[in-house]
Amino acid sequence: MRIFTQRIGIAVLASAIALSAAGQTAPGSATNERDLSQQPGTVSAPQVDAALAQVTPAPRSSPPETAAVEQLLSFKESDIKFDLRDLMEILRDRRHEGWVLAAYPDPKTGHPLIGAGFSLDLPARGHPQPDLLNPHPFLEPSSAELWQAAGLAPDRLQSTLDQYDKRMAAWAKRGFRKRIKTLTPQITDEDAMLLLRIAAIQAIYNARGYCRDFDRLSASQQMALSQMVYQMGVNLQHFNQFLDLINNRVAASEAGAVSLVRTDFAADVDYWKTVQQSLVQSQWARLYRGRAVAVIAMLDPKYMDGPGIAEQRVGAMLRPAVAHRRAGRSSTIQADARAGTSGKGRSSRSTRAGKLRQQKKRGV
Repeated sequence: MRIFTQRIGIAVLASAIALSAAGQTAPGSATNERDLSQQPGTVSAPQVDAALAQVTPAPRSSPPETAAVEQLLSFKESDIKFDLRDLMEILRDRRHEGWVLAAYPDPKTGHPLIGAGFSLDLPARGHPQPDLLNPHPFLEPSSAELWQAAGLAPDRLQSTLDQYDKRMAAWAKRGFRKRIKTLTPQITDEDAMLLLRIAAIQAIYNARGYCRDFDRLSASQQMALSQMVYQMGVNLQHFNQFLDLINNRVAASEAGAVSLVRTDFAADVDYWKTVQQSLVQSQWARLYRGRAVAVIAMLDPKYMDGPGIAEQRVGAMLRPAVAHRRAGRSSTIQADARAGTSGKGRSSRSTRAGKLRQQKKRGV
C-alpha cells in the first residue's frame, strides 16, 4: 500500500483564508526543490479571498492519529508577528511555488505535488532536534495525515495519486511537465488553499525549531525563515553557517569571531548583513535567484521601510547563475527559468552579465 506524506504540510482550516522542490541545493549537499514557476495562478488573490470567506472545511472522516498533527491544529495566528494570509499569497505566486490544481511532478525528484507545492506521497519522518539549547521540536507528519487534517477525504488523495501514476507512466516526467498548463483540475482553489494553509503552519512551527529566538525576530524575518522551511523542509539543516549565525549571533571576521549578541538583535543592520551574505554565497541562491532575492531581502531590519530597495541591495550582491552551452556561449536562461523570471528580465540580465565578463577580460 502506498505511503503518503507531506514534508511541509500542516493544520486544519476552521475559518476563512486567503492565498498563496523539493530540490534545492544546500551548500555542500545536493537536494531537490519544488518549483512550478512556469504555472501562473489560476485566480487573483481577491477572488480567492472572497471565495474562501464562504468556505467551511469538510469534516474529517476520522481524527488525526498523531500527536504531531494535533500540535499543528493548535496553531494560533497571534503567535506570529506577520499575517499568515500574506505568507500564503507569496507562496502561491509564480516566483515562489506557483499554483496548479492537478498533481504534477517535482522537477527534480518526480514526486507528485499539488496546489502550491504540497507533497502528496511523503511518509512521516522523525526529525530530531540537534540544538540542545532549543527545546522546540520538529513535526513531520505524513502527507496523508495532513491531507485529512485539512478536511479532504482520504479517497480523493488515493484517486489523485492513481491518476498521477497513469499520467507519469504515459508521459514520463518531461512530457508531464510540458502538459501542466492543460491538466484538468483535480482539486478546487478552496481545497488547494486548505492544503497551503496547513503546509504554511507546519513551516512556521518548524521554523521555531531552527531558530531559538524566533519570537524575537521581526515580522519580515519570521516570514523569511518560514518561507525557507516551506521551500526546503529538512534540507535547511544543511545551511550550517546560516543557522549558526541566527542562533549564536557570531560573525566571522579577519580578526576572528566577533560577538554580535544584542538585546535588539533583530534590528542590528550589520549583523543581518552578515546573515544575508551567508545565504547569498549559497548555491541555492545562485540557482534560484529570483526566489532567493525576495526571501533574503526580508531579513533586512529595514525591509518594511522599502521592500523594493531591500531586494535591490540583495540583487546587487547576488550574481546570476550562468549555464554554458556547447558552442561556448553562456546564458542565464536555465537558472532564470527555475527562478520564475520573464524572458525580458532574463535578456537584460544576460546582457549585463556579458558586459561584465568582457570588462573583466579587458582588465577594466
